[in-house]
Amino acid sequence: MVDVEEKKMHMGVGRGMADPEGGIRDRSFMEGEDNIVDGLREPLLLKRRLSNTSSQIAVIGANTCPIESLDYETIENDVLNQDWRSRNRIQIFQYVFCKWTLALLIGLATGVVGFLNNLAVENIAGFKLLLVSNLMLSDRYYQAFLALAGCNLVLGTSAAAICAYIAPAAAGSGIPEVKAYLNGVDAHSILAPTTLFVKIFGSIGGVSAGFMLGKEGPMVHTGACIANLLGQGGSRKYHLTWRWLRFFKNDRDRRDLITCGAAAGVAAAFRAPVGGVLFALEEAASWWRSALLWRTFFTTAMVAVVLRALIGYCRSGYCGLFGEGGLIMFDVSKMVTTYSTPDLIVVLVLGIIGGLLGALYNFLLDRILRVYSVINEKGAPSKILMTATISFLTTCLAFSLPWMVRCKPCPANITEECPTIGRSGNFKSFQCPEGHYNDLASLLLNTNEDAIRNLFSGGTESDFQLSTLFIFFIAVYCLGLLTYGIAVPSGLFIPVILAGASCGRIVGTLMGSIGDLHPGLFALLGSAAFLGGTMRMTVSVCVILLELTNDLIMLPLVMLLLLISKTIADCFNKGVYDQIVTMKGLPYMESHPEPYMRNLVTGDIISGPLVTFSGIEKVGTILHGLKLTGHNGFPVIDEADPFTDSADFVGLVLRSHLLMVLKCKNFRRDNTVPTMASSENLLREYVASDFEKAGSGKGLKIEDLNINDDEMEMYVDLHPVTNKTPYTVMETMSVAKAAMLLRELGLRHMCVVPKTPGKPPVIGILTRHDFMPEHICGRFPNIENLHN
Repeated sequence: MVDVEEKKMHMGVGRGMADPEGGIRDRSFMEGEDNIVDGLREPLLLKRRLSNTSSQIAVIGANTCPIESLDYETIENDVLNQDWRSRNRIQIFQYVFCKWTLALLIGLATGVVGFLNNLAVENIAGFKLLLVSNLMLSDRYYQAFLALAGCNLVLGTSAAAICAYIAPAAAGSGIPEVKAYLNGVDAHSILAPTTLFVKIFGSIGGVSAGFMLGKEGPMVHTGACIANLLGQGGSRKYHLTWRWLRFFKNDRDRRDLITCGAAAGVAAAFRAPVGGVLFALEEAASWWRSALLWRTFFTTAMVAVVLRALIGYCRSGYCGLFGEGGLIMFDVSKMVTTYSTPDLIVVLVLGIIGGLLGALYNFLLDRILRVYSVINEKGAPSKILMTATISFLTTCLAFSLPWMVRCKPCPANITEECPTIGRSGNFKSFQCPEGHYNDLASLLLNTNEDAIRNLFSGGTESDFQLSTLFIFFIAVYCLGLLTYGIAVPSGLFIPVILAGASCGRIVGTLMGSIGDLHPGLFALLGSAAFLGGTMRMTVSVCVILLELTNDLIMLPLVMLLLLISKTIADCFNKGVYDQIVTMKGLPYMESHPEPYMRNLVTGDIISGPLVTFSGIEKVGTILHGLKLTGHNGFPVIDEADPFTDSADFVGLVLRSHLLMVLKCKNFRRDNTVPTMASSENLLREYVASDFEKAGSGKGLKIEDLNINDDEMEMYVDLHPVTNKTPYTVMETMSVAKAAMLLRELGLRHMCVVPKTPGKPPVIGILTRHDFMPEHICGRFPNIENLHN
């Protein structure tokens, strides 16, 4: 006769690798425990993809960290249900009021941060370029180079230092991490307050340092960090919290707020409120509904209002070198836009070129980032040294390449000053004599936004030589690849737009005679082609470009161009952000499952043994199970008869809820079934706010518990905190169908129940890690070949 406690412990402890979500991996498809531990230390380039380690850990800021999922599912247990039933109309009004108030605050805060970011960049970079320009006018060329290199080096290494030492997760654009978070991936520190701080100041330093990068991607991450910070409801640790915000201490509502923040970031970066909404819908969010559409639209509208008000104030001359620019806005509507049927030939050519070069860009970027991961893995000094190297290379190219082109005489009948002295403009003097300008210096020795404005400008048919455009395109294309991946906040939009604009100008110069389009419009179309070829976004990019240029007449050509470039690029690889998500090891659930998943059923991919608890469980057993595994979900099973195998599946209890139950110490001496009166009394002992999601802190841990030996032998009733309505699937359901269910419902755990009687009520738990190709192909190496 087997003791019940011994039987349960035998079920709960087995050989295998613990999945942090709620199952146990069978070691038969792994490479061994030692290799797995070593895999955490290996750089991204050297990791073996045969094991499932890539879905257990991810690369965040060049460091590996464990990955878990977010609890988007609505938990229905007795404690939380009682809290919902007790809410009155005033509390419901508070909840709705707070949702819209937070959306307003996110828009206002993101708009202000975006404006101050641009204000700082325009003044810092403007002062640096003005210093170099003045030295060049005095024929002090060596001093000009040293000044440019010194300023860039100080700004770049400062941005890299704070990023490497304070918040490594702030490196890169942040869009892949935000996209993974909204898919349900809880990556370490990607939305922490320190990440927000470094993202803002690191982006200012990186853009001001003249790197071939943009602040648009980091602004998306910044908006998401602001939303996460506002949605936490303050800090319990420092007694800074507000009771009204307790309704948002859950992953579901925070996800909606972060979606609004991501949309606000795009709106602040491009002054494109509608484009921000569509970006969140098309690229960032994995779940969408009409109520979220309204709130996101309201948030981006607030961003637009704030930016217009602040920019209007700066036009009075109170913002230093900010002037009328700063935020990207290229108004080409003043030109008379006409196009004819032959222009479609040019659009077709641009679409093909954009698709091919965009796919090549993604391919090369993937290879370069894997090499950079080897360097970044060596520590912060290596990151800073690599940033300094790229900074010096960028400075050398920006200063030396303009010497390769001949000076051009200033155009006649122009309203602008030529050459431009004391400010940014189309006509940089550089080393040219009076009355001449260097067109390549006008692009390279300028802020990236002003360079785009120069390429998009109307009436500039003869302002840029064909050789200048070729040199600039090659420089931007290569520097954009080399710069992304260094330890500074960096975006891909600006390098891609610049490369596309210069390529569009080249094609327009060579083929412009067959059509009616202006070279500035060719630059716009080239940018659209490259954005479609790299980002693989269509609707949002189309609207963003139209809001940037204020030219609705170009809508049909931009739409056609994006469709052509995206279709061609999709034949070679995935979008750049999708590639980075995969490369970092983030377990992203795709909208469409892999075809081979239809050949498997859920019973094929579950791994055991399974850790389960009884409805009334011994404290020592719970504590032992929590210490032994990293699971975050445990099935609760009531044993109907200790001498039989019949059992009743009660539900699923979360790790965080178990820790809170053990902390509350509502223990009992026996394991008898409680009466209804005692259950109601026990329910009063718990407070719903104790089970709320922790903020940026780590929450309650096992180390925080203080349980003595006497309490280890006592029992605790898990029924009040058990989710009695977990999502379950049959063991015969196809893996493809189960994957769709897990993604569409935003589930963290999915219980697998048997098809036939005679088995335990729950035979396994599936999480997003079980659906990763690495896991499935690791267990079934020939499954892809079988499908093909």
